Amino acid sequence: MKTVLMVAEKPSLAQSIAKILSRGNMSSHKGLNGTCSVHEYSGTFDGQPVRFKMTSVCGHVMTLDFLGKYNRWDKVDPAELFSQAPTEKKEANPKLNMVKFLQVEGKGCDYIVLWLDCDKEGENICFEVLDAVLPVMNSTRGGEKIVFRARFSSITDTDICAAMARLGEPDHNEALSVDARQELDLRIGCAFTRFQTKYFQGKYGNLDSSLISFGPCQTPTLGFCVERHDKIQSFKPETYWVLQAKVNVDKDRSLLLDWDRVRVFDREIAQMFLNLTKLEKEAQVEATSRKEKAKQRPLALNTVEMLRVASSSLGMGPQHAMQTAERLYTQGYISYPRTETTHYPENFDLKGPLRQQANHPYWADTVKRLLAEGINRPRKGHDAGDHPPITPMRSATEAELGSEAWRLYEYITRHFIATVSYDCKYLQSTISFRIGPEHFTCTGKTVMSPGFTEIMPWQSVPLEESLPTCQRGDTFPVSEMKMLEKQTSPPDYLTEAELITLMEKHGIGTDASIPVHINNICQRNYVTVESGRRLRPTNLGIVLVHGYYKIDAELVLPTIRSAVEKQLNLIAQGKADYRQVLGHTLDVFKRKFHYFVDSIAGMDELMEVSFSPLAATGKPLSRCGKCHRFMKYIQAKPSRLHCSHCDETYTLPQNGTIKLYKELRCPLDDFELVLWSSGSRGKSYPLCPYCSNHPPFRDMKKGMGCNECTHPTCQHSLSMLGIGQCVECESGVLVLDPTSGPKWKVACNKCNVVAHCFENAYRVRVSADTCGTCEAALLAVDFNKAKSPLPGDETQHTGCVFCDPIFQELVELKHAASCHPMHRGGPGRRQGRGRARGRRPPGKPSARRPKDKMSALAAYFV
Repeated sequence: MKTVLMVAEKPSLAQSIAKILSRGNMSSHKGLNGTCSVHEYSGTFDGQPVRFKMTSVCGHVMTLDFLGKYNRWDKVDPAELFSQAPTEKKEANPKLNMVKFLQVEGKGCDYIVLWLDCDKEGENICFEVLDAVLPVMNSTRGGEKIVFRARFSSITDTDICAAMARLGEPDHNEALSVDARQELDLRIGCAFTRFQTKYFQGKYGNLDSSLISFGPCQTPTLGFCVERHDKIQSFKPETYWVLQAKVNVDKDRSLLLDWDRVRVFDREIAQMFLNLTKLEKEAQVEATSRKEKAKQRPLALNTVEMLRVASSSLGMGPQHAMQTAERLYTQGYISYPRTETTHYPENFDLKGPLRQQANHPYWADTVKRLLAEGINRPRKGHDAGDHPPITPMRSATEAELGSEAWRLYEYITRHFIATVSYDCKYLQSTISFRIGPEHFTCTGKTVMSPGFTEIMPWQSVPLEESLPTCQRGDTFPVSEMKMLEKQTSPPDYLTEAELITLMEKHGIGTDASIPVHINNICQRNYVTVESGRRLRPTNLGIVLVHGYYKIDAELVLPTIRSAVEKQLNLIAQGKADYRQVLGHTLDVFKRKFHYFVDSIAGMDELMEVSFSPLAATGKPLSRCGKCHRFMKYIQAKPSRLHCSHCDETYTLPQNGTIKLYKELRCPLDDFELVLWSSGSRGKSYPLCPYCSNHPPFRDMKKGMGCNECTHPTCQHSLSMLGIGQCVECESGVLVLDPTSGPKWKVACNKCNVVAHCFENAYRVRVSADTCGTCEAALLAVDFNKAKSPLPGDETQHTGCVFCDPIFQELVELKHAASCHPMHRGGPGRRQGRGRARGRRPPGKPSARRPKDKMSALAAYFV
């Protein structure tokens, strides 16, 4: 019997699709990576009985990155990144072992059906999956077709079964357009970001951003925010005057009239008009009109409109709204949420989704009436040729979804019902008055049929007082005539909704990437999100944009990126050559980069006004190993040490506190050590500022502390303080924290496992001896006699923390990564995979830890 491998984009999606196609008659088990499940069932494919295997990836399998040395900022000129630096595809998440997992599941399979999301990114992932799986699948006979692509827009029985019945092929051109975008963003973004970050962080101490990033889409996005800021700053209010008249309709009712001139900016002229009218006692009716008008129902919902409403009305940021929508989609509540289309195809079943809502407690009456009286065909919108508009696919309640997801689902559902409802109809009445030589108007509205505003009440026509019945020549007494002084006001800062509109208008990003670009400028501290989800640029964001304008305005204007997006779309349509578009665009930006570097003094002049030089920032902390003078600790992001005498800057680990470490020095370079700590309950370790920035050994990476240093004799190094392999991660080593007493800690130097142990011991040392069972380093512990937990009033004990039963009683895990199976109470508890890596000489093989010993320690670490 032949085997069909089917691959979806997410584990939850794979489960939902498999459940529909197998009609629930399937068996499931976890794959080798522990994240993706495999669902198996029997069925027919191409008219023959087969065994189906349904599994998934977790988004992109591969990511694009530079090779080897080109990832080292201090070794490579950023200009080389445009053409000379080779790139390679690496696993997007190495911990998932996704390539190996796909190969294991694909080995021996005869066909593959790709159920990836139906957009350009999904097409790209299709080919990532094929690159991994095709080499291990059974070979074809006689050119037999083995690769199939399923296209669908919702997780419903109808849509999934229809997709399975009309399988196609993956689109290579769309995948190439994504490859081109990835390479352009990598090369352009990294080159500008590396240069800017090194240049400005080497000169200024209070930038308060760990990365001075540039992005071909991110930077124009920031440009829109700064452009609005500049308009606010340059705005000069002007005073103007308005005439306001009030007439009595009867004894208890009056009408406020609007001046037809609206306003004037000269006080004397306004006073003249007031003088001409205030002596008049009556307002004469010059004309009346009554006109039936309609407020149109909304167009069908696409991604950009959903994000706009989520931000402006629901208080949800674009990134959060998109993640929530994707979750609703994978759970089958809505159709695919990434779409540019606002037009339903003629053959789209509108009544099906509507019937799903017929018993909902909030809108059942409206839906039943529409189904009984007949739905109104949605307005004709824009057909982008991708997915249908966002549509609710099944009924749900707040209890099912939770408050956040419910608010978005409720809006999507109300919007859909509104698109098949009727327009709101109202009667607009207008009366034109003359008071002396001046003309005034009064308008009133009366709703005739609420239409779609019944389901979207916030869109309803505002209630206004009904106007009196009158005709030309009638007069009403004037009760008040006055002149009001007002001032023009500046525009407000851009809201996220307004920014999304501008990005869509100028072609910056796609419906999928717009939330990412907005999130990036927030995370980089270029803008802050204020009340009403308004985006206020920071000093850093303002200076950067002004600097780009000063050097090369095209770096920040949307025009050049919009042109690139059009070229990428031509690749997707098969109308442009991938290599030519890539080469031409990189050549343009390479020239711009060189000009930017040569002209950086122009931006520097702006930076000097807003930020302090490194030499004037921070406070003295530790001594430089070169000049032996004190280096200054700069706490603002990114935290770093600066030696003003040597004019050298050393980056430090972020998101923690830094203090001097007992005035001890590194034996390699004589720099004073500093201690990094994440808090009393977290990790801490010493580090040498120079070694951390210039790794002294081949197996060390930039940013490492002494707890990862392989110096064979330094008292602070891994070789002297390492105990054995971490019980949670594959590559980490548990290292004694010698500064933590009397509440001693052992912490992994890779993951965030921290174990508190030997409380009230006054001394803990890592012994030179190793355990005979597992080769972990032994610990020698001394307790005070009055507080010793050791049996028989003993105060000293040396043993293995993994194997010694006395020590196992004295170890308690205080903090660990919650994602690991052993901390979820599930069946995936780690069993005997560790290797002791204590104080053995380099190159000495380590013994396998016995399963029962490893399991015993893991039990104490829960």
